Amino acid sequence: MQTVQTINELKHIISLNKEKTIGFVPTMGYLHEGHLALLNKARVDNDLVVASIFVNPAQFGPNEDLDRYPRDIEKDTQLATDAGVDVLFIPSATEMYPFESGITITVGDLSTKLCGESRPGHFDGVLKVITKLFHLVQPTKAYFGQKDAQQLAIIETFVEAYNFPVQIVRVPTVREADGLAKSSRNVFLSEQERVEAMHLYKALQLATETWEKTSDLAAAIAKGKEHIDSNTSGKIDYLEALSYPALQPVTNETKEVLFATAVFFEKARLIDNILT
Repeated sequence: MQTVQTINELKHIISLNKEKTIGFVPTMGYLHEGHLALLNKARVDNDLVVASIFVNPAQFGPNEDLDRYPRDIEKDTQLATDAGVDVLFIPSATEMYPFESGITITVGDLSTKLCGESRPGHFDGVLKVITKLFHLVQPTKAYFGQKDAQQLAIIETFVEAYNFPVQIVRVPTVREADGLAKSSRNVFLSEQERVEAMHLYKALQLATETWEKTSDLAAAIAKGKEHIDSNTSGKIDYLEALSYPALQPVTNETKEVLFATAVFFEKARLIDNILT
């Protein structure tokens, strides 16, 4: 595996592999089984696998956990090697953003709900870094987990709307044995919170089951919220159901429904979802 830290090094490697299919997995590091599922899928599908590790400051707002975001480059490098990654790109913030251009990418309506409502500017920062990474890596396919469902919907829409020559591949959420979605932020949970956190997925299951049985969306949402309130010490940021990937109100014409939740614990904000 080649590990590079500069844009010029990365561009040189990509230029030597123009004839190959390139699978790309962008990450913020602290790799876990969820990331490995993306890497494994990319390895199966492509001639060359490129992964990036970059804790992107552009997607963190004031008072968010940029400085506290967990990092372990040595472990990540070993996991990437074991997963068959060919090129690991680990740039610094100054390498990615050497100057302030004054040019911004604004997501718009897709970022005004779910996580975007409580994290203004977050998804603008996501598209800022994804745009740069897509131009640098020039991937045939890029792999994203369904756990970050809103992010996935925004990236799919962005790529389609602006004709990026890349196929976005959805990879199902990887979970612990008790159902908790794998997340780098799980490390911040206390022992008791870790026990409670499994109930986020259970709440979403109850909500989807209620929806499928009754077609009563309000009752389904209420059922999910009640379960979280009764079984955790967390504070619900949201629990909602929207069409997917448009993230609009559910109608009779809706083909895919996203049930999604975000819950604040003392030192971590966890998200989870079910697509039905």
